[in-house]
Amino acid sequence: MSVTSEVSTDDNTITIKISGRFDFAEQNEFRDCYYDTSPGENTQFIIDMSGANYMDSSALGMLLMMREYLGGNAANISIVNCSPDIKNILTVANFQSLFTMD
Repeated sequence: MSVTSEVSTDDNTITIKISGRFDFAEQNEFRDCYYDTSPGENTQFIIDMSGANYMDSSALGMLLMMREYLGGNAANISIVNCSPDIKNILTVANFQSLFTMD
């Protein structure tokens, strides 16, 4: 399994960890990590890319669908621990204006 999620003990942070390839094959697993949640107003979602070694345009679309589902501009989503190649993809796609990036 290359997509896993973990909820903090106070239920305020949901961390989604991506490992290996982040592409269309991971769509259902990725969506399941946030779709059935009932995020509160202060819930933060963290996408941990430390284990990801590949990302394609379908992954960009999945991130956008997640953002929309969680409230668009009001969504609190951070993308962290990106490799230089993945960070470059996100920067070229201008995702730093839509997500908090570290």
